[in-house]
Amino acid sequence: MMKTKTLLATMLAAIFCTQVAAQNDLKPRLVVCTDIAPADVEPDDMESMVRLMAYADCFEIEAIITSVGWNCDPYPVEWAQYLTRVIEAYRQDVPNLMKRSGQEGFLVDPEMGPQPLGYWPSPDYIKSCALMGSIHGGIKAIGEGNDSPGSEKLICLADEDDPRPIYVAAWGGANTLAQAIWRVKQTRSDEEVRRFVRKFRLFTITDQDMKYDMRMDRAYSSHMWLRKDFADDLQFIWDEGAWQEQCELGKQHWTQHQQYIQGKGALGKEYPTYKWGVEGDTPSFLYVMPNGLNDPEDPHQCGWAGYHERGLCADSLTTAWTSWQEPLRSISVGYKRRFYPDELNDFCARMQWAAEGKGNHNPQVVVRVLNGSAVEEPSSVAPLRITAKAGDTIRLDASKSFDPDGDALTFLWWQQPEIGRTTVTIDQPDQPIATVHIPAVAKGDSVHLVCEVHDDGPFHLVAYRRVIIVIK
Repeated sequence: MMKTKTLLATMLAAIFCTQVAAQNDLKPRLVVCTDIAPADVEPDDMESMVRLMAYADCFEIEAIITSVGWNCDPYPVEWAQYLTRVIEAYRQDVPNLMKRSGQEGFLVDPEMGPQPLGYWPSPDYIKSCALMGSIHGGIKAIGEGNDSPGSEKLICLADEDDPRPIYVAAWGGANTLAQAIWRVKQTRSDEEVRRFVRKFRLFTITDQDMKYDMRMDRAYSSHMWLRKDFADDLQFIWDEGAWQEQCELGKQHWTQHQQYIQGKGALGKEYPTYKWGVEGDTPSFLYVMPNGLNDPEDPHQCGWAGYHERGLCADSLTTAWTSWQEPLRSISVGYKRRFYPDELNDFCARMQWAAEGKGNHNPQVVVRVLNGSAVEEPSSVAPLRITAKAGDTIRLDASKSFDPDGDALTFLWWQQPEIGRTTVTIDQPDQPIATVHIPAVAKGDSVHLVCEVHDDGPFHLVAYRRVIIVIK
């Protein structure tokens, strides 16, 4: 069944997705746990939900689970209406958004299977993904009586015959995921539980499985249990830097939000004015954004959600991928500041599509290796991997990159210095073809380069391709 669905998805990619450069690009699987609330209580989830809908062609949205968060324990079930409002706004705007990729209709049953990048799901499909999760927070809530449609859905998703990981973006608490794992533990062997947990990748915006005034009591949260008992099986990113910078940068660029996002289409009309910060939850899915900058399977790779390393957490007990301590925090915040203008411009351009059914497309980055040994990934967004020898000179050619609108392109090649011990020299980093000199002492190391391409159209949109050189 999986093979049939994958074949169908790749065929549909050629029909629907004029911007996809390779037929094997499938969306990443995404689950959102949100404590979405009225704008006068906390508007940032509503803001992030509008952005998510503007990028519904980039993610296979498997579930949107309303659940407990900092300011709502128990979660008021009536607040789920604000999620419904955003979905209904998407219903109004999706005919315009579909024009971005030339899509003329929706799939039916295959929407429940792998979706190709560029496919806009139907509003009814998105509505079917909206579920209630855990309304109570904390480790003490885990157990009998805490099951929910959300936790049951997570179990079903992990049991599907689909090899892709499931990325859980916790805008509030991840109590619903913890409950699903607890439930599986009651009926399955230890190895089966480990296989179940390994299906998930969790990105938490701070730790919100508790009330705000007790947020320093780490042992209260089910997140500590997840990190402690499943340290070797669950990729857990505990973000304590990118989300705060997202809030602050949004406030600094609020005029741009007002001009290009608020009021643009039905979705823009649902985008509220900030109260504390702007879109603090958005980094949780920016981390998974398939734009060629980072592979979410490797949190070392910097991206629109900052930078993280595995280490001791703020509870001084468990380990996870974090950036809460210096110098990592400053590194993560630095990347957030660097990428934010492009990130915001990208969102603004999509809101123009939502409102008008026309606008700018992102360029497409195509990288070839003119000498050396390359292993081309069967994707236009996955990193390009190259094998080279210490002392080699590698020529990388991005001259076949193109812009769907015919806009002129500018290029920038750069190295991410946090990965590996080797610093390479890049000749002509602002040209389509770059020459990379690998030091003779680099044997056994790896180097991560990024080809960053902008167009000169409206909002000067960006695209990336990461190149990983493995040095033999």
